[in-house]
Amino acid sequence: MKKWGIVGGGVMGMTLALRLAQKGHKVTLYEAASDMGGLASAWKLDDFVWDKFYHVILMSDFQTRTILEELGLDNKMEWVETKTGFYTDGKLYSMSNTIEFLSFPPLNLIDKFRLGLTIFVASRIKNWQRLERIPVSKWLTRWSGKGTYNKIWLPLLRAKLGDSYTETSAAFIWATIQRMYAARRSGLKKEMFGYVKGGYAAIIEAFVSKLDELGVEVKTGYRATEVLNNGQSPSVRFDNGTEAHFDHIAITLPSTVAASLCKGLTIDETTKLSNIKYLGVICASIVLDKPISPYYVTNITDTWVPFTGVIEMSALVDRKYFNGHSLIYLPKYLTPDDPLFRASDEEIRNLFLGSLSKMYPQIKPENVKHVAVARAKNVFALSTIAYSKGLPSIQTTIPGVSIVNSSHITNGTLNVNETIQVAENFIKNLD
Repeated sequence: MKKWGIVGGGVMGMTLALRLAQKGHKVTLYEAASDMGGLASAWKLDDFVWDKFYHVILMSDFQTRTILEELGLDNKMEWVETKTGFYTDGKLYSMSNTIEFLSFPPLNLIDKFRLGLTIFVASRIKNWQRLERIPVSKWLTRWSGKGTYNKIWLPLLRAKLGDSYTETSAAFIWATIQRMYAARRSGLKKEMFGYVKGGYAAIIEAFVSKLDELGVEVKTGYRATEVLNNGQSPSVRFDNGTEAHFDHIAITLPSTVAASLCKGLTIDETTKLSNIKYLGVICASIVLDKPISPYYVTNITDTWVPFTGVIEMSALVDRKYFNGHSLIYLPKYLTPDDPLFRASDEEIRNLFLGSLSKMYPQIKPENVKHVAVARAKNVFALSTIAYSKGLPSIQTTIPGVSIVNSSHITNGTLNVNETIQVAENFIKNLD
């Protein structure tokens, strides 16, 4: 039995704690915030509690579904057939089936064929590593043509990645298409998305309860300030003045944060960790007294819209969990140094609500019941050219210290399922 310290109480940190405790190790899990969950945490919106950032479970998310079964939540899953919208040239279109795709006005027949071919080709590619050598814009233009690229792909890339799309490899769009393609059942080809009754608040609560049952010590309000090894054992120091020693420490924080936290890394390690580029997100949660559309997700290509897309969670989740209201997420992905991060909640509220009412004129100020703004500066690592080649080893040169986080998702997109997979692979490699 070893004594483990885990820094970071998100889903990855909790998964590591779960598996290590199941193997008989003594585990202490530290989280800087007052609540567990990280990006999967929940908060109060008006008169109900739901996720701070939007999440969905796919039928192909086997790692997540395995964890839910272990937590006794598999019987609380709800599966729903969802629809997809597309907002372009100031108009809202449905893009939920083949007929709607073929009748999509902004693209001519040839453009539609090439767009469909691009998605089909990406869904069949197995050797994703070779796509890391190709800029995403070059690969999409090659398969979709300039017309489709400029009308569809480029606005979507800018919405999701900002100007960072110029540094991003084709592996990014491959991973995105792979995940969404897996969401469709064979035969009917319907999008079946799922959620747990009670949202991630219920999942995190059950997770913490399971960890407590296994003897894991969970400590919230502990912000790590330094991780080092003085020659005897690795230790972590916290902003409350305490210090704890372990046989092994696993840091699940973003790579850039981990680089500044760990004392004793080599120059090469520090450089590789610091060179990983992250995108952050500002996400407004809007509670309305009525739905705005039948679409779970509405993709946006019009560049005047300040948010990435419209996620109508109440098109997926039964509105009874929102006390009869509708819940809309408006995310905006941007670099950590973007000036918008310095804007006040009121400024973001006014900017986002103004644009939402322009897109959906039926929404009036009296329909808005609650607005909350969530921010996170280091959400997902950009899949830059030759990304996986530049990743540092999980095991650092500091004896007993590992850095394992979502940057190690090399052949997928950031989501809870991929996060759990990274944690599971880490545990397997310990054996």
